[in-house]
Amino acid sequence: QVQLAESGGGMVQAGGSLRLACTASGRTFRNFAMGWFRQAPGKERVFVAAINWSHNYTRYADSVKGRFSISRDNAKNTVYLQMNSLKPEDTAVYFCASPARPYLMITNQVGNYYGRGTQVTVSS
Repeated sequence: QVQLAESGGGMVQAGGSLRLACTASGRTFRNFAMGWFRQAPGKERVFVAAINWSHNYTRYADSVKGRFSISRDNAKNTVYLQMNSLKPEDTAVYFCASPARPYLMITNQVGNYYGRGTQVTVSS
């Protein structure tokens, strides 16, 4: 059974930083892409960032490029999202995600496992 567990959310002032972590279990972590989505109050869940299974390709939503960085540690079965220069519009519940099939990059919301989410609140 695949499980994704997020941590690291919290409250921060605008301009501050947070690092989210997601630990996966239930399958061979290194064979699967990992990513992050977020859902702001009253809005749909949207893509934030993703990293492929072999560490050599990442992609970001335009809204976070240059501010957020995704990385992974296969020895710890963990993916990270470093968030810098946070803005109030980054306030959302952040969800860890991973495709159901190995070696596929995350391209949309369909076909992924998701964690329960962690709240990030950025005050102005």
